[in-house]
Amino acid sequence: MPHPYPYADYLTDNIARQLTQLSARLFQLPADQVPQILARVLDPHDGVLGRFTCLLDTGAVLAKDSAERGALPPEVCLALSRAANELQDIGLDLDEHTSSLTTLDTPSAAKPAVASPLVVRRHR
Repeated sequence: MPHPYPYADYLTDNIARQLTQLSARLFQLPADQVPQILARVLDPHDGVLGRFTCLLDTGAVLAKDSAERGALPPEVCLALSRAANELQDIGLDLDEHTSSLTTLDTPSAAKPAVASPLVVRRHR
């Protein structure tokens, strides 16, 4: 008889709850700690984003096996693969800026940066 609440379901629910708690906690942290937490979350190897990307990639491989057996439509495998690729690209784009997040609170002898309006540039 299968376990009524599989461990994977428990892990999924626990991770989702902890991410919600982390989001709420960010508002309570001192401003100088928030960039460091975000940098750790966005780390493409050991951070939440990198590990989530790996999870989607694993799901895509498993979905491919299921699609090849006819248990899943091929579109599911393709969608998971596309999502994993997009997240990897996003992670690479953000990786360029995580060092800026971690060095925000380090004092420097250089002249302080002048605040500027937010300009969004997208490059591919």
